[in-house]
Amino acid sequence: MLPAGQTLTLKLSHHTTCLRQRTQRGFTLLEVVIALAILALALSAIISGSGSNTANAAHLRDRTLSHWVAMNKLTEMQVSGKWPNIGISNGESEMAGREWHWTVTITGTPYDYFRRIDVEVRSDPSHDRPLTTLIGYVVNNP
Repeated sequence: MLPAGQTLTLKLSHHTTCLRQRTQRGFTLLEVVIALAILALALSAIISGSGSNTANAAHLRDRTLSHWVAMNKLTEMQVSGKWPNIGISNGESEMAGREWHWTVTITGTPYDYFRRIDVEVRSDPSHDRPLTTLIGYVVNNP
């Protein structure tokens, strides 16, 4: 206990004062660097994902257009009223401002009055795999 009339004054050490000031200053350099690294990783994942979506959209567009070319060729053969000869034929069609290369393979079936028509469509004739293969049939009405 203090004698009457005396007051106690406490002197804070330099260390305590520095701690108080440090907690009021903000983020440390290490915290900022870690936050920027996390942000960079997140942004690179977002950019990578959007690039994949763009490539997928272009591929789906090409597959859709090639399917339309195949449907047009098959429909053309079905409504022509001509009985197709067995064999393979190649050609080109334009769709959406682009050239599409198709191959039509006509084969017989166990039924003499049916012919099977396979239409393959490629964006480039040098590609091995077609973008679309469509199968249909033609009936020979006697």
